[in-house]
Amino acid sequence: MTRCLAYGALAACVLGVVGAAEGPRQVFRSAGEVVRVFVTVTDRDGRLVTTLGRDDFEVRDEGKPQPITQFDNTPQSIRLIVMLDVSGSMEGNLPLLREAADLLFGALRPDDLARVGAFGREVTINPSFTRDPEELRKALPEVIAPGAPTPLWSALDQAMDAFDDEDEARRVILVLSDGKDTGPIGSGRKVASQAGVIDRARDDSVMIYAIGMRSRGPRQAQPGIGPDGLRATMLRDLPDPGLARVAEETGGGYAEIRYGQDLGAAFARVADELHSQYLIGFAPPRRDGKVHDIEVRLADKGLKPRARKSYVAPKE
Repeated sequence: MTRCLAYGALAACVLGVVGAAEGPRQVFRSAGEVVRVFVTVTDRDGRLVTTLGRDDFEVRDEGKPQPITQFDNTPQSIRLIVMLDVSGSMEGNLPLLREAADLLFGALRPDDLARVGAFGREVTINPSFTRDPEELRKALPEVIAPGAPTPLWSALDQAMDAFDDEDEARRVILVLSDGKDTGPIGSGRKVASQAGVIDRARDDSVMIYAIGMRSRGPRQAQPGIGPDGLRATMLRDLPDPGLARVAEETGGGYAEIRYGQDLGAAFARVADELHSQYLIGFAPPRRDGKVHDIEVRLADKGLKPRARKSYVAPKE
């Protein structure tokens, strides 16, 4: 999986997170009487465009243009949960991970709040949302247990448990992982899946950004024998292919970081995109409780909008 897309000032592959390819439709429930759509706009070079006005946008529900009843191009406050992979294969990445997270904390705005989680032998998330960089740093992992698994989908499912139902700020998860999901940890635990994470993120209006890394553990596997063995060896060090789909389905984005690329810049750029999106709102034309496809268009055809593709209308 090499879904690296040009983004801003970074090298062409570092922040594909902001230019993720159009994917399968993304279904969200509308909040109240307004369907809220967050839109990222980039130019042909993948750079963020932040100077557009209401008249530059058109939103369609089931192919029919809808009046835009809400428009805001100012930064919206976020509630961010950063989930970090501390499986055994991440041992060589730990210093980079800590440095990158520190840059991300510095990019938060005064009205943003964050939590830090990790997943390996267990899934942990610090107790409460905070803006204090020092408190967030203390929550970063300090060691990685050799041979720890990668409970990726369980980690994302538990991260969604950590949001406050009463808080109406935008919910975002940023997950970093270099491995493939190894299933639930411990007996009797809830089984989470890629499909289940997508469905829950849809229902809870959670946007997921994902950054995949190639493993940099201390031991490199020996190549397999023959074409199939070589292919298996090459895929072994790649992150879970489901990460890209989860990010696209939930309206976030995906980037894959290769050796020598700047993870810290990638983390900070995620915050930059989140603070550079347009908020567009419209009244659902039918309150039928069904899935509605939506499309955002721009007057300037040389620009590219990226937004969720559908929502579940409220029901009378």
